[in-house]
Amino acid sequence: MQAGANGETSDMGPCDVFLADSLNSLEMRGESGQLSGGRPQGQLLFFGMEDDPEHFLDAICLGASGYLLNEASSEDIVQAIKMVARGEAVCPPKLCMVLFQRIFAANEGRLAAIGAQDSRTHNLTMRQRQLMDLVSRGLSNKEIANRLNLSQCTVKNHIRRVMRNVDAESRHQAVDLMRASGVLPLA
Repeated sequence: MQAGANGETSDMGPCDVFLADSLNSLEMRGESGQLSGGRPQGQLLFFGMEDDPEHFLDAICLGASGYLLNEASSEDIVQAIKMVARGEAVCPPKLCMVLFQRIFAANEGRLAAIGAQDSRTHNLTMRQRQLMDLVSRGLSNKEIANRLNLSQCTVKNHIRRVMRNVDAESRHQAVDLMRASGVLPLA
């Protein structure tokens, strides 16, 4: 039987919040962790759970919006049901930190690549930054050359060097990368 946050109960009908008291209480298929009947409609809230980081992460992988430990009071459970029904997440702070650490560890390579990109964009000369600011405003090479009192060939060479330095395939991609790293202001 399912109990919705609105207090209604039914054998098979949809509900706002699906309550589960263990990972095993959801019928699972094989080792994949896929629910045999699909993910329950509504939000999934685990209650009465152990303070085990691996169980917590398994619950998150199953689509949990809430995870309450076994010492949670009935008032805590009611409050969690209301919060989850509103689209908020509920979990103990200690386990929330485990989730943050796991996501950080999974993305360390991506963060290193962003750091490398930032260092490439910060190694630009003042003239290159000035020139790319004008590119970001939509000026042509000729307009930039006139404004900075340079030849069009010099402007073209500067843009090519910047593109190579920030690993961009076009002047517009170079501008986007420079905005993302904070070298140029957002449009």
